Amino acid sequence: MKRTIAIVAGGDSSEYGVSLRSAEGIYSFIDKEKYNLYIVNLTKQKWEALLPDGKRSPIDKNDFSFLHEGKKIIPDFAYITIHGTPGENGILQGYFELIGIPYSTCNVLTSALTFSKFTLNQYLKGFGIRIAESLLVHKGYDISEDTIIEKIGLPCFIKPNDSGSSFGVTKVTSREAIRPALEKAFKESNDVMIEAFMNGTELANGCYKTRKNSVVLPITEVVSKNEFFDYNAKYNGEVTEITPARLSPELTSRIQKLTSAIYDILGCKGIVRIDYIVTEGEKINMLEVNTTPGMTATSFIPQQVKAAGLNITDVMTDIIEDHFQTCQ
Repeated sequence: MKRTIAIVAGGDSSEYGVSLRSAEGIYSFIDKEKYNLYIVNLTKQKWEALLPDGKRSPIDKNDFSFLHEGKKIIPDFAYITIHGTPGENGILQGYFELIGIPYSTCNVLTSALTFSKFTLNQYLKGFGIRIAESLLVHKGYDISEDTIIEKIGLPCFIKPNDSGSSFGVTKVTSREAIRPALEKAFKESNDVMIEAFMNGTELANGCYKTRKNSVVLPITEVVSKNEFFDYNAKYNGEVTEITPARLSPELTSRIQKLTSAIYDILGCKGIVRIDYIVTEGEKINMLEVNTTPGMTATSFIPQQVKAAGLNITDVMTDIIEDHFQTCQ
């Protein structure tokens, strides 16, 4: 009997549209001979399952069920691909824990920890992982330009602490640009991180582990045509992505071992992507950990899976079935 998989997309952040594109990618990747698939769209206003005939069926939040052709459907597994709240910060994970539906991503604690860029960086710093110098500013707390320049320097990045896809991010090169950048970032988040600029090669490395497999994927080198890897670079083609990255075998091995170690330190689950900048002297600096990475056909993870000689459908099956194997 086929299991039913809910691909959970949408959310309440600026990344809503990106999430829907990832849901389409995941829908195309998962084995439809093996699973019944439904995309479920979540917003603050509505939770709806998208049915094959184009109609929408409201979700009963008591058990995440919906009706299809008069039959009550309760998904066996939720593949979460919401970028931002509530799917990337532990809120949705907590809900699925309460109602007993297994899901694809990290648990509540790990999701919440990785969603706060500043908190994650300070935590991993305790394990000896190199990160950029940074400050955290809460909304309503005044910080002077002089303090930022003294402690972080210019240029620097001012970004929402708990947002992705480069929404609200500014590369600041002058004192006059600091205040507008803060205002822009605060539109996306109540907390803003001010991070020192690092000059180097930007890289992305995917990883997933199951009971049967431990896979660190090839590394992607990111060469943006813009000032930095902003939204247009990520989603509108203003970037060159090279997989595998143009790195020595030794540096490649070091980065992949670090990716695997961070995955284990955090107790990650499912597919995770870790972003780095390698600076002068081949120093590896971690930027962030993405626990619900983009999964469109052209996103980093599908690129890396292909470069590894793996089948993306088999990878999806491995991740889904891992829960049911461990529960037998």
